[in-house]
Amino acid sequence: MRKVTAAVMASTLAFSAFSQAAGGITGDNEPPMEGIAQRGSQSHMFEGISLTEHQRQQMRDLMQRARHDQPPVNVSEMETMHRLVTAENFDENAVRAQAEKMAQEQVTRQVEMARVRNQMFHLLTPEQQAVLNQKHQQRMEQLREVARMQQSSDTKLFSSSTQRSQ
Repeated sequence: MRKVTAAVMASTLAFSAFSQAAGGITGDNEPPMEGIAQRGSQSHMFEGISLTEHQRQQMRDLMQRARHDQPPVNVSEMETMHRLVTAENFDENAVRAQAEKMAQEQVTRQVEMARVRNQMFHLLTPEQQAVLNQKHQQRMEQLREVARMQQSSDTKLFSSSTQRSQ
């Protein structure tokens, strides 16, 4: 159940990232990143890359086309999930089926967004691509450090609760 919930939450974050990215590509005029969890890791893929006006326009055009081609968010699926979560009796099989259906819709959205990002990446010069790859590596190192800190914190919490129960 945790995996399904995580998949639904991840897909919701991804949709959020898509929505923010679709809001407009501004290149180096974007505000500094305040936190990966806050905005989604892909929403500012081109942050810190100086884009020409022509590149910005091409990226805006790609995003506009992607937004136009993207099916609308299926609100009825969210309503169905809400009804399942708030039901008198919890039906794990129904929740699992609904979550998997919603997750599959998000997979489709993520694949399309990855296609658009790939097209955008190929609009960059080799120098810009190198900067983008370097910034990506820096973000991955930051995420690894956060993961290490969380793991260390979880280990300490587990060991201290184990010691108290003995």
